[in-house]
Order: sequence, then structure tokens, then C-alpha cells
Amino acid sequence: MNKHGLLLLFIMIFISCNQNKKTEDKITPIPKSNYLQNRAPLQTKPYLELPLGAIKTEGWLLDQLERMKTGLTGYLDKIYPEVVGKRNGWLGGDGDGWERGPYWIDGLLPLAYILDDDALKEKAQPWIEWTLNNQQESGYLGPIPFETPPAYEAGIQRGQRKDWWPKMVMLKIMQQYYNATEDQRVITTLTKYFKFQLKELVNTPLDHWTFWADRRAGDNMQVVYWLYNITGDDYLLELGELLAEQSFPWTDIFLNEENHSDAYSPWHYFRMKTYPFDQKEIEALTVSQMGGMHCVNFSQGLKQPLVYYQQNKDKKQIVATKKALKDIEHYHGQPQGMFGGDEGLHGKDPVIGVEFCSISETMFSLESMLSITGDMEYADLLEKITYNALPTQASDDFTKRQYFQAANQVELSDRLEASYQKVGHKGTDYVFGVLSGYPCCTTNMHQSWPKFVQNLWYATADGGVAALLYAPSNVTLKVGNGIEAKITETTGFPFRDEVNFTINLDKSGNFPFHLRLPGWTENPIITINGEVWNGTAEDQVAKIDRTWRDGDKVKLKMPMKLKTSQWYDFAISVERGPLVYSLKINEERKIKNRGDKFGEFEEVFAKDKWNYSLYYKDLEDMTSNFEVEELDWDGSYPWNLENTPIRLKARGVALPEWKLQNGLPTFPSWWGGRKVDEGDIKFEDITLIPYGTTTLRITEFPVNDMRFISWSQGKRLGGMEEYKKQYN
Repeated sequence: MNKHGLLLLFIMIFISCNQNKKTEDKITPIPKSNYLQNRAPLQTKPYLELPLGAIKTEGWLLDQLERMKTGLTGYLDKIYPEVVGKRNGWLGGDGDGWERGPYWIDGLLPLAYILDDDALKEKAQPWIEWTLNNQQESGYLGPIPFETPPAYEAGIQRGQRKDWWPKMVMLKIMQQYYNATEDQRVITTLTKYFKFQLKELVNTPLDHWTFWADRRAGDNMQVVYWLYNITGDDYLLELGELLAEQSFPWTDIFLNEENHSDAYSPWHYFRMKTYPFDQKEIEALTVSQMGGMHCVNFSQGLKQPLVYYQQNKDKKQIVATKKALKDIEHYHGQPQGMFGGDEGLHGKDPVIGVEFCSISETMFSLESMLSITGDMEYADLLEKITYNALPTQASDDFTKRQYFQAANQVELSDRLEASYQKVGHKGTDYVFGVLSGYPCCTTNMHQSWPKFVQNLWYATADGGVAALLYAPSNVTLKVGNGIEAKITETTGFPFRDEVNFTINLDKSGNFPFHLRLPGWTENPIITINGEVWNGTAEDQVAKIDRTWRDGDKVKLKMPMKLKTSQWYDFAISVERGPLVYSLKINEERKIKNRGDKFGEFEEVFAKDKWNYSLYYKDLEDMTSNFEVEELDWDGSYPWNLENTPIRLKARGVALPEWKLQNGLPTFPSWWGGRKVDEGDIKFEDITLIPYGTTTLRITEFPVNDMRFISWSQGKRLGGMEEYKKQYN
């Protein structure tokens, strides 16, 4: 062999060795999918986001989005111009330049593309254009910083324009906009911004400007990983690690065992040391503590361990998130799936408020966690929050909202004394208004319904389609080997137990159809074209892998069983399927305007008696003692007293000693010592309706006589050993 031949052989061997080395560095090849999947070395995702606009709503859910369009979401710039009008810094103005403008667009933009509404798109577009067209050479993105601190203007957040946190909201907006339009300017802009961020974070860490950014860095990380999946730029993985390092150590905190220490004040979360953090403070902080965490920070921080898990693949991240959810329920939980936090975490008394922003952000976290892990427990909780807590906190016409809601609320007025913010917000936390309480929720409430819609359907890692959350809708997507599919979901869920799917295809073909089987149902039944599917479900998911034909029909029946759960002071709540039930209370509404910064608001007062307890024997045999009535319903808007599609008829026992204290239905001492002879008890007929259809309500009921209720009726909160065993 001549020297040229030897040289050629050497080159071929060298290339072959390097190719083998690259192959060894890669993880297992990603399964076939028609949509954007995590790129190596990130953990493969089981469920993949569809393009914005691929999922459309029908029935009452379409009505809900239309009400948003004609309410605050569609007209916030007219209703709240001092903040989201033309002076906003994200439009180049000298006005508000922090989170509230992006908050609004984070809901307006997906609503516009789901409804395919040109007027809404035109309203969102200037915010996109200004952001894309005004990036600085350095890569800096966002409102132009002032050379000198701006003058104070009441109600406007003009300062902190360099803060990392509000930019994270705009990153989410840009990701959604690209998913709807594939505008390549987004990729160019974010590439430049993330290079800027990687360089600048060394000297100006996440919490250099405000502490909000280190608590909410999971939002930033998600978009970094998304961009990496498109471009494959290695510096993005380096940025992911840096963001994880500088973000609040949620994993460690969630894993902290109870240490019986207390926070120093309701605003302890404001006073903790910044990055690189004080290790003693971190080790002392637990989810159990009053005031130890800001409620919205917890909601957003909940997903951070699992977002980072995609890169570091440490299973303790999974354990941490599971433990956090169990702890928040145990120490602060309420029956509608949320937790007491106003704004610091504040325990589980049912008169304690739940902030609207917490609902929006808990939903978004659960949606993110579901697609990363495929864990259906997150879907169960997400549906519970969506179908109970979410509908009741905004008015039917979506023009007013509560800053805080509570599981037990029978008066909404400015005299209520329950929240940490009562003094600062002059008693307006529970009333319905635009500026009552604190206005962050006026802008952040809009993302909740549209993002829930965007997560009703997913593509799967194995080239199929998944329906993991149930609502009247349809989806258009590619499945299998490029098959064009449109699947229409017709259902009365969550008020009815059946979901029907009609599958339309441009050609027959094989692909898997994933259906979630909720944890609350027993013996669900799936039929395909009238024949029972006898396959085996795994981890709450039925994967129906078969050759599908145009016109195939699938029906999922999920039996709903009455049950109780135990909450604050041994109170009991009634549940059926995904819905929590509350006492029906007719109401009287009054408009009030005190001429202050909180503007006009609406107070609500009870017209009916509300101080009922449940009888212990009725809870032992709920099937016999609670009558389920499915009312006539045409599938239209259900979320009020008049339109509720279902109710429970039961009996209650009035507690005359249970009276309002400054407008609050604070529990009296009701345990034990009562007559238990049914002949001596004066029963009254009561009606329970879905929590989400109420404004005033009792959801956590005293029990008469508590001494005799069986242990099986109470909710048992198990430890973490099962999760540690599963994931170690």
C-alpha cells in the first residue's frame, strides 16, 4: 500500500473512531414523533406540545373563551390604560415597565390564536413587534432602562426595567408566538438574548434586581430548553445549568423534613438572603411554615425541579415535587385543589384566601410537569383546580375578579378580616373588582383558560395522540406516518361521566391513542365502534394502538362515586368525580365605590341560611343519603347558580352558634356533646352544587355528631416512603 493509501486508511479510522465516540455520548435515540421532542442529552418527553391553534374549543368552553374576548382579556387596554396602554414600557413608553403588560399578553395571545380572532391578534402584535424590533446590540431585551430613577406614579411600576423576572414572562409569550406562526425572528432574538443572559448572570445574578426572578427561574429554563431543541446550541445547556445554580433551591427546600421552626413574619420570604443563599436559612425553610413562602412563588417554583430534571436527570427532583404537593395539601390545602396563601402561605382554615395568580401559575406548572413526566396525578389535580377553583374567581362576563377566594365564604365585603393583606389592601381582597386587592391578578388571570385548552391534547413520543384532560374540543394534527387527523371530543364532562371521540383521517393507519383514566374513577369502560376495548391500562393511561379508519368512534365512561375528604378542624367536604360540592346560597350584590385607588367593586351577601352541618350517619352511606340530580342542560355556559347542570340533594343540621365574625364564617366549637338520637334532631333539606358554579358557599362542613364518624371517612395523608421507593 502506498503512502496515500496509508494516509486515506488513517483518516477513515480517525473519522470512524470519532463518530463512535459521538455516538457513545448520545442517549438512547428519541422515539419517532411528528412534533418537537427534547434533543439529546435532555430527557425524552412522553407528551409533546402541539402548535398553538391546533386545538379548538366547542360548547361551553368556547363560550368561556368568548366571554374573555368581550371582557377584561379583550379590552384590558381600555379598562386599565394607565398600565397596559400606550405608555407601557413594553411598547416603548415611559410608563409601567415591569410584569403586568407581559402578564396580559401571556393570556391574550393564546386566546387570539385559539379563537383565530384577527382583532385579538392585532391587539397583541404591537407588543411582539416592539420586543423583536428593539433588542439592543448587547442582546438586552425589554423596556429601555431609565438613565435616572423615574418619578413615582401611583399604581404604576416604572422602575426595575432591567429585572430578569418580567422578561421571563415575555420569553413565554415569544415561545407561544413562534408555536403559532413559526416567525424566525423569535429564534434569532432569543438566541441573542440567551447569549447576553449567559454573559451577564455572572455579574448580575437572577436576584440582583429583585428576588422574584430566582424564585421563578423555572419559566426561564423552560424556554432555554425549548430553544435548544430547535437550534442544538450547546451554550443553552450551559445557561440551563447556570440558571439552576442561581435559582431558589426548591428541590432542597421541598425535601426538607419538618423541623418545627417558624418564619419570622408573614413576609419572611422577602427577607431571606439572596444568591448564593444562606444554607442555614434554606435548611430551616419548609412548606409547612406560615409566611415562609410567597404563594405565587410556590406555584411557579413547583415545576422548577422537574424542568431541571430534563437536564440533570436526578430522580430526587421527582420525589421533591411529589412531597411538595403532599405538604402543601396537608399544611395549607383546601378542597378545590388549591391552598391558603394571601400572599404568604397561611394555613388551611377555609376562610383563608387563595390568590388568583396562584391558580393561574399552579395550573401552568402542572401542565408543564404533566408533559415532562407523563404522571397522571398532575392531570387529576390540574382538572380539579380548573373545574372548581378557576371558574368562580372571575365574574360570568369576565369583567371583574376576586383577588382572593376561599372555600367557605358567605359574605364578600370590605369588612372581612382574614388575610395578611387586610390593612394594606383596605379590606378589598375578597370583593369583585378590577383594582381591588392587588392588580397583578387583573393582568395574570388571562392565561388560565387558554393554556388549559392548549394542554387538552398532546402528540405522543411514539407518534400518536393523547387526550389527557377532558373538555368539549377538537384537535387537528399529524399521527403515525404523516396521517392527517382531526379528532372531535363531545362531552358533558366534568358534569357527566362520558366522553365521546370521533376520529377523522385522510387515510387509514396505525398509531396509538392515549386516554387518561382519572385516579378517582373505578372500572372505567372504553368502547371502540361499540365494542368494549379489553386492553390493559398502565399508570392511569390506556394506550390504544391499532389501525384506525376514518369515522371511528371511541367512548370513555368514567363512573363517578360520591366520597368525602377531611380538612381543617375535622370538617368534611363532599366530592364526586373531579368536582367538589358546596352549599347552594342565593345572593344579593351591591356596588360600592369609596373613591380610593381600589375603584368600584361589588360586594356579595347571603340571602339564605348557611350555617349547616352534615350528619355523621349520612356520610356512612352516601349513596342512600345523597341524591344525585342531573339537570336538563344543553351544554351551554354552566358556571353559575342558574345554569348548574347537576346538584346533590341532602339533609343538614343547622348550628345556631355558627355566626359571622366580621363577615367570616369562622368555625365555632362544634365537636361532640350533641344529641345523637335522630328523633331529637331537626333536619333540613339542603342543596349542594359544584364549587365552580358558586360565588357564596360552604364547602368544608362541620359534622354532627363528629364522635361517631368512622376513620374511613377521613382523608389519610400518607408519607413519602412510597415515592422514595418508587424513584430510588
